[in-house]
Amino acid sequence: MYQNTLEYAQQCDAQDPLKHFRAQFYFPKDDQGNPLIYLCGNSLGLQPKKTSQFIQEELDDWAKLGVEGHTEAKHPWLPYHEFLTQSMANIVGAKPSEVVIMNGLTANLHLMMVSFYQPTAKRNKIIIESDAFPSDKYAVESQIKFHGYDPKESLILWKPKKGEELCRYEDLEAIMNEQGDEVALIMIGTTNYYSGQSFDIKKITQLGHHHGAIVGFDLAHGAGNILPNLHENGPDFAVWCSYKYLNSGPGSLGGVFVHERHANNPNLNRFAGWWGHNKQTRFNMRHEFDVLPGAEGWQLSNPPILSMAAIRASLSIFEEAGMDNLREKAIKLTGYLEFLLDEMKDDRIQVITPRNPEERGSQLSIQVKSANKELHTKLTKAGVVSDWREPDVIRVAPTALYNSFEDVFHFVERLKQVLN
Repeated sequence: MYQNTLEYAQQCDAQDPLKHFRAQFYFPKDDQGNPLIYLCGNSLGLQPKKTSQFIQEELDDWAKLGVEGHTEAKHPWLPYHEFLTQSMANIVGAKPSEVVIMNGLTANLHLMMVSFYQPTAKRNKIIIESDAFPSDKYAVESQIKFHGYDPKESLILWKPKKGEELCRYEDLEAIMNEQGDEVALIMIGTTNYYSGQSFDIKKITQLGHHHGAIVGFDLAHGAGNILPNLHENGPDFAVWCSYKYLNSGPGSLGGVFVHERHANNPNLNRFAGWWGHNKQTRFNMRHEFDVLPGAEGWQLSNPPILSMAAIRASLSIFEEAGMDNLREKAIKLTGYLEFLLDEMKDDRIQVITPRNPEERGSQLSIQVKSANKELHTKLTKAGVVSDWREPDVIRVAPTALYNSFEDVFHFVERLKQVLN
């Protein structure tokens, strides 16, 4: 199907219905002004060219209107987060009422665990994948300690089998069959940051619910990359950031999904703030807390407009491109990358990400035997922006919105050069 030639890569790009989106992004350049091969959207997405325009509109309204911008700006600041909701819901496969953009990812994870991790003497354990992103592990451990339990007893790690890199569903199933009545929460990163393995949201959710556990997901490496179909697949909650595949800028806001079955549950514990209060009486400061229904009820503070303007810029591109189309291209791009790596026939190279496109996102994790970070440094000098993870893995993420088949071809050619 694929061919190992530059001409073939260029032909694929010529036939790509999404190719025009590439021109809507800024690419970093080398000292000679040549664009770098940017394959690091799994860490920080490129800047859309329209971002500065969207932010400048808010700066102009702030200059002209001052405080009146809350109601009189072109995009009024009071309801600003609502301008992002439908687009974000489309990306994660949710109803608009189930989604809100707010805070940072780990802050949102803590807010979700305040509500959905309710341990008892009998049921207090949390399951995460063994190589979860460190911040998730720190957050989960601290919540366990906060409730007076010991992470050594109450944290269960879902591990790959000895000698393997990937987690197997049957091992999670075995954990639940053995300890399910003690598990309060399953909290998994949908697409693992290290291996690139993407987990079956529906299957894990059904398993957790069957055993009476709450199920949540971290979509940091999934939002804007896979099709999580959160409403249909039914987890209780999910959290994500927006600066990776969603291209909203360094350290930008995160997102939250709360399934609609929890929308009007007044008995859920929560850490409350005034932006989660009834919009009609929010500014009458003497009312008792009157929580908004849906995900909006978990908001704490009025939103940072400049950051949200950058998110709105990126989401407008996603709306135009369509997640189904982006996912289709992502499968082709990673398939082509996998093919070219196989064509190298180099025993030092092993792709640890699953071969099945349904079990991965846009990232392939390339393990290089006996390598150290010096290899990644050479690759960087060769004009490739990728990501190194100890001890021996290069993470490469051809991103459907702005990467090309030619990018993939040239990356592999430069990898060959630095290896030789």
